[in-house]
Amino acid sequence: MRRVLSLFLFVLLFAALPASAQKILPASAAGWTNTGEPMVQRVIASQPVLSEYGLVSVEYTRYEHEQEIFDAYVYKLKDASGAYGLYSFLRLPDMQRANFTDHSSISRTRVLVLAGNLILDMSGSDISKLQPQTKELVAAVAAHAAEGSLPTLPFYLPEDRRVGVSDRYILGPQTLDQLFPGGIGNSVGFQQSAEAELAHYRLAGHDSTLLIVGFPTDQLAALKLADLQRNFNINGANQASATPLYARRSARLLAIVAGATSQAEANTLLDQIQLETDRSWNEPAPKHEPPIELMIEGSIVGALTICLFALVAGFSFGGVRLIVKRLAPGKIFDRSQDLQVLQLGLGSKPINSDDFYGYSGPAGPAPTIDKNLPDRVALRIFR
Repeated sequence: MRRVLSLFLFVLLFAALPASAQKILPASAAGWTNTGEPMVQRVIASQPVLSEYGLVSVEYTRYEHEQEIFDAYVYKLKDASGAYGLYSFLRLPDMQRANFTDHSSISRTRVLVLAGNLILDMSGSDISKLQPQTKELVAAVAAHAAEGSLPTLPFYLPEDRRVGVSDRYILGPQTLDQLFPGGIGNSVGFQQSAEAELAHYRLAGHDSTLLIVGFPTDQLAALKLADLQRNFNINGANQASATPLYARRSARLLAIVAGATSQAEANTLLDQIQLETDRSWNEPAPKHEPPIELMIEGSIVGALTICLFALVAGFSFGGVRLIVKRLAPGKIFDRSQDLQVLQLGLGSKPINSDDFYGYSGPAGPAPTIDKNLPDRVALRIFR
């Protein structure tokens, strides 16, 4: 609690430029009116935690109704992921999940709501009774919010044995060192686009902290694990460090447990951290390619095999056709009733389709021949 209150005081004491930004908080909320113009402060000097999350400005106003008051803050951040991180940092253990947005929390004296890159923070003597006012302020804040993608690291935190709302999303070393023991903040790799998520767990009756660090690539995660093992007591690699930590890598994720009394105890959490796209990026490649002579020989053998197959298939099809025609003439292949003849009209001599297949039935009437015209050309089409 003292950490959060000091954070509020520090924000309000920032040096600020004259407020020229668009106001977000409305003049009234469900019958409650503000006591004056909302104070918008652009941050030009930053406390490290706020700077790591990307805080841009803070807007504050107070609402009153019949001698009752409540305060409202709106924190504007650079993007939605930074806003989610600050939201998780400001959330207190006694706050319960609310339904104002997908990420909102409430207690008797405080409401915290995440909307895009904005955070609404309301506090009062009994803020839980101000549902209409809260919904109106949430709608006003959401109308000014810039939506964006939220981090996916929270989905990798195990649910079993987790302590309440203890999860925190972290984007910088100063924040990490405040929330995780061991002083590894500057060694994790935030300057190389790393991100982190932690939560508290109850293991064997005592508190343990699980930290998951996500890196852009598998290679970077492996290098950071090696660096941590050289400089800290990771998996017993450096006994000089006072804080024993247990770590394991899964693809681009690095999981670290603090507060466990043994490797087996830490494994109850580490075994649950598994990236679905776990890949063996460092799998050894073949030492050398096949010689060129073997590749040419394989190509020739393959081509001859294809030609031999085509030859055998052709003779097989032709042989079967000839045998069928000999055993059942005119019944399966070359049936006269199925023959179609397209006459092009280039001559006067008609064409009898039976002439092509030696038809032995009764002869039809002789066709009339015009001797003044050349012989006719026909195109046979079989069906």
